[in-house]
Amino acid sequence: MASVSYPLNLFLFIIFSAHSTLQTRLSVGDTDALSAIKTTLRDLPGSDFLSTWVFNSTSDPCSTFSGILCSDPTLGPSRVTSLSLGTGLEGSPGLLGSLSPAIANLTALTQLVVYPGRVSGPIPPQLGGLDQLRFLSITGNLVSGPIPASLGGLANLHTLDLGQNNLQGPIPPELCELPQLKVLVLASNRLSGWVPKFKNQEQLLHLDLQKNCISGPLPPSLPPTLRYLSVSGNQMSGALHALPPDLGYLDLSMNAFTGDIPLSAFRSSTALLQRNNFTGPLTDCADTVSVDGWTVDLSHNELSGDLPGFLAEAESLFMNNNQFTGAVPVEYVRNVYTGRMRTLYLQHNFMSGFPLPAGSPLPESASLCISYNCMVPPVQSSTCPASAGDLQYRPLYQCPVFNNITSIHL
Repeated sequence: MASVSYPLNLFLFIIFSAHSTLQTRLSVGDTDALSAIKTTLRDLPGSDFLSTWVFNSTSDPCSTFSGILCSDPTLGPSRVTSLSLGTGLEGSPGLLGSLSPAIANLTALTQLVVYPGRVSGPIPPQLGGLDQLRFLSITGNLVSGPIPASLGGLANLHTLDLGQNNLQGPIPPELCELPQLKVLVLASNRLSGWVPKFKNQEQLLHLDLQKNCISGPLPPSLPPTLRYLSVSGNQMSGALHALPPDLGYLDLSMNAFTGDIPLSAFRSSTALLQRNNFTGPLTDCADTVSVDGWTVDLSHNELSGDLPGFLAEAESLFMNNNQFTGAVPVEYVRNVYTGRMRTLYLQHNFMSGFPLPAGSPLPESASLCISYNCMVPPVQSSTCPASAGDLQYRPLYQCPVFNNITSIHL
């Protein structure tokens, strides 16, 4: 029998048609969910994100819709596994509208992202039923209302970022019990109440609660795995307990914490504790970080006593506006003049001496401010901020011991 020969263009048409059939096999439920999601959103002027969401008999959401990723079509009807609403590109205005509860019908979702825009209204509590979800980010929008406690049911979630919205109310305790959570960002909202206790948290690495209205103390037992902790710009108070041992970044600034500063705070390569009500002297300690760029800010507290020797190893050190006394330790001065310490702010204390090294010029890279202490400054303060004022030393009546400057060789 003679073989039949098909034209090449017919062969390619057959292959393309078969491939297209696979592409368009998005489940009916997911197609309906996407259609419902689109009805509650629209592009802001300058955005054309939703222009690709065209529903007709020939459309293929998995290949033509912006922000959609689907499962392998060879394994059966495709499911939406990733939904990104908006482009996230610099300068993109984002979307306007609200989040549809129909998002919860995309039950195969592992990632849900809402990029910055003007999306408002509440977070649908139905999202707590997306048991495959691992990444949830709704940032830089106008989302309001409470954080649904139902999000505590997302057992596989490793990242939750709801920062820069208008969320209100307390932090649901359920969020602090998510077993797989590694990143929790709730910064720049209007959340209130206390930080819940963390339970069964053996993986949390990043906790950012800054710029809210949170009050009360830090939980006594923070997850020991934490590497990043920020609660700055809240209304928190009380004494600090020992902090996680491997913190690399710590920001407790602009609160009302009181009492002594635990030495564990100084194991972080960045330790920002300014503008609180910490008191007492600082205990010297050898168990601190030894990395380039070590930054410590203790300014605007009520700390007193001598400056501890271990902080001389910092690259940037802000100790201004406290009640420190005594002479500036020799190792501080040496590290400033050798360029190891680039910033040293000691203004507005009660320091009584500065051992000026003979014949050593101040490096151009150094920022040194020692004005308004109980000494005539031995060197010209190089870069005092405007808040330091024009007075170079305190009035005599504020200083029990007033020392004139004597140059000392280091």
